[in-house]
Amino acid sequence: MPGAGRAAIRTATQDESGKGSLAQIPKPVDAGSVERVVLHVDLDQFIVAVELLRHPELRGRPVLVGGSGDPKQRGVVAGASYEAREFGVRSGTPLRTAAARCPEAVFLPADRETYLAASADVMAALREVGGVLEVAGWDEAFMLVDTEDAELTARSVQRHVRERTALACSVGIGDNKLRAKLASGLAKPAGVFRLDMSNWVEVMAHRPPEALWGVGAKTAKKLAARGIATVGDLARTAMADLAGEFGPNIGPWLVALAHGYDSTPVTDEPYQARSHGREVTFQQDLRDDAEMRSEITRLSHVVADDLAAEDVLARRVVVKVRDSRFATHTHGVSLPAPTRDAEAIDGAAQKALGRFPLDRPVRLLGVRAEIARAAPEPADR
Repeated sequence: MPGAGRAAIRTATQDESGKGSLAQIPKPVDAGSVERVVLHVDLDQFIVAVELLRHPELRGRPVLVGGSGDPKQRGVVAGASYEAREFGVRSGTPLRTAAARCPEAVFLPADRETYLAASADVMAALREVGGVLEVAGWDEAFMLVDTEDAELTARSVQRHVRERTALACSVGIGDNKLRAKLASGLAKPAGVFRLDMSNWVEVMAHRPPEALWGVGAKTAKKLAARGIATVGDLARTAMADLAGEFGPNIGPWLVALAHGYDSTPVTDEPYQARSHGREVTFQQDLRDDAEMRSEITRLSHVVADDLAAEDVLARRVVVKVRDSRFATHTHGVSLPAPTRDAEAIDGAAQKALGRFPLDRPVRLLGVRAEIARAAPEPADR
């Protein structure tokens, strides 16, 4: 691995000419003191942080980003500052609900292209560090590094990202990707936390199963029905006991997860999303079936263009419907063969839409294409 036998981190310094350069942390005297760790770098309140670079006068105030930036319009929050989160506003909260909960909030319109550009800058900065970098999304990445001081390395990564981009991040240190991912959440905001085999039970055993990366509300509810209320309870459960309800793969996987096991490697293969989707929240509820189908066709064609831009194929199409009472449901249809043909995607989406009763006005419609080359998620992550 690149950087083996040395501290795999470089920080910004000045060379003799006064120009920025990269200097490695001194090599360890004893190569035996070097350990290989996984870092999970997670940008803090990423979307809001990017906006604050443009609007520094808003620092310290509750800021919400989403839709057109008008809380009177329908839409959902895409990013919330920590100050806004204190009022119970999170990503996905309807803008009108957010305005009611946090009347002092400043609303800003979402700017996807700016966030993508900022993300690219962060990932470029992380590549300068060395080691193996796995981009996991707009605002997060895994790093496999060799270092004689993992916490010093994590702090150096934070400093390097801030110097290059003016953005703050939290860094989790782990002995695998699962533990590193959970550790970064415990490090927020702008902190460093280490979670490995030595402190796993102490840190995680008392937490609910949904604290595990990969366990969602549906799975947690099923586990609770079996009397499994904590990660410790799940870890003490026999794998065979869960295989019947969750399947021969997912059942044992859930128990292994509770022990902190994760054999997934950190890879520098280019990041590929599991799906591409588009959705729209209507300012006035749709009641006419023809209007709904027309909107599904429009969204299907946009998704097809997204697939073409990424040079990927879809294997399944999922339609999301949210009605006037905020009840949200999905139906999916598998494609006969992987494709990005707009007509084929639209046909599958129309078939999926036909599975909904549509007996209430529709507030939101969405079309999502699941990528053929991406492995399905193991649970309701």
